[in-house]
Amino acid sequence: MTIEEAPPRAGRREWAGLAALALATLMITFDMFVLLLALPEITADLRPSTVEQLWILDIYGFLVGGFLITMGTLGDRIGRRKLLMIGAASFAVASLLCAFAPTAELLIVGRALLGIAGSTLAPSTLALITNMFQDPKQRGVAIGIWAGGFTLGSILGPVVGGVMLAQFWWGSVFLLAVPVMVLLLVVCPLLVPEFRNPDAGKLDLTSALLSVLAIVAFIYGLKEVTRHGWQVLPIIVGVAGIVLALVFVRRQLHLTDPFMDLRLFDNRSFSTMLVGLVLYALIGGSSMYYITQFLQSVSGMTPLMAAFCLLPGMVVATISATVAPLLGQRIRPAYLISGGIAGIIIPFAMFSQLGTDSSPTTLIVGFAIMGLCEGPLLSLGTNLVVGSAPPEKAGSSASMTQVANEAGSSLGVAVMGSVGAAVYVAQLDDTAPAGLSGDAVEAARENVASALTVASDLPPQLGDQLATAAKDAFASGMNVFAIVCMAILVVAAVVIAALLKHVPPTGAEEAGTDDTGADDTGEASAPADPSASSTDQADARPAN
Repeated sequence: MTIEEAPPRAGRREWAGLAALALATLMITFDMFVLLLALPEITADLRPSTVEQLWILDIYGFLVGGFLITMGTLGDRIGRRKLLMIGAASFAVASLLCAFAPTAELLIVGRALLGIAGSTLAPSTLALITNMFQDPKQRGVAIGIWAGGFTLGSILGPVVGGVMLAQFWWGSVFLLAVPVMVLLLVVCPLLVPEFRNPDAGKLDLTSALLSVLAIVAFIYGLKEVTRHGWQVLPIIVGVAGIVLALVFVRRQLHLTDPFMDLRLFDNRSFSTMLVGLVLYALIGGSSMYYITQFLQSVSGMTPLMAAFCLLPGMVVATISATVAPLLGQRIRPAYLISGGIAGIIIPFAMFSQLGTDSSPTTLIVGFAIMGLCEGPLLSLGTNLVVGSAPPEKAGSSASMTQVANEAGSSLGVAVMGSVGAAVYVAQLDDTAPAGLSGDAVEAARENVASALTVASDLPPQLGDQLATAAKDAFASGMNVFAIVCMAILVVAAVVIAALLKHVPPTGAEEAGTDDTGADDTGEASAPADPSASSTDQADARPAN
């Protein structure tokens, strides 16, 4: 057994570079939240049709998710810093286009370009962090700060966006990204070294196209099923996405130089934590829907008031993601992550008892507990995924964490949303007052917001009865949804504790390897081929 040299520790330059990289992740979620606030003014000014409104909202997320794998792999080939700078410049240009778009069509084009540019930011920044911070303890803290950038963007989005919209026109919210991206372009060459895989080979355009089409089709199908029910076209598109994904996987298995190395999934830490991230995204994305709908439709808050109710939880989540890596240096990640997941069961137990007369405080406190307990999963889990991959695959592994989040969120809204919707419709059918027209009944069955809109147009007594029935039905649907989430969380906590119990605290040294070929830190062991080993060492060094 040979004694390996300790990895080099990052210095001031790397930590300063991390601050710049965190700015990029902040803008990803920031841009999502400010658009929601600006949409009413956009609608009043540009007069988009209903379909155009949906595309303005959705096209960004579709293309961010669709291009993640391609951009992660492209960064491994051309250089992660180079791709980040290309993406930052494109994001700034697309933001200007959105800010001054004279028509809804041009705004959709601008949002599409923002999505493609945004897909470069997360995998590039995360891959760069894994190369800049080679010391496991420092890397864990750096990834925690990186993860905190997403929730910080969620906090600043509603606050800064609301202030901007109160003073300026709707396009001003898009201009906020321009100075941030310009700053990133200035400081990146000074603080962030370049990394690339010199032996990555040519980019397989066929695989790139398959990955983009598969993810976009799958997410589109899920969103449309969630929005309009089980209609033929969304189902066909979603199934087509699954078929394309299978074709993509088959192609990777037969390529000598695959676009995405599926052998990464042989590592237990990599595959287990990806599943964990998908499961939590499935719950987290759908829970946001239920919480915001309850605050607005049942508690009667405005969208802005509901957003401010979520701020305490987002603040706690930012702190938790940053502190969790420090705890991970003393506690095994399996126990810390599974313990955090077990803690998330508490707010869902609270949500399972909600009624129409429940105080919004229950939701505010419950969401804050979620934010407190999710930090280990998001920061340590991400660290395990990217740390399990060899340095030359950092871009690919980083992109997979984001794909897991995107797919899990979309799947959660579609599947978990359907659970609550089924309960809502069944109870409303039994409790809706007599005397409603067929059109009113159909509209009320769509969701609680539609039911309240219908109720406002009815005679007062009949409208009050329908509103009460709809609110009760929604609360019941949320109760069942919470119970299902509790069951999923129990399974996830047990599986992660069992499968990853061999992984030591971050930076700890333990001898031995598991049956996956990964060492006890969860990181991929050195390849047996001497030539491959020397290549890995070269890839771990900056290519200035």
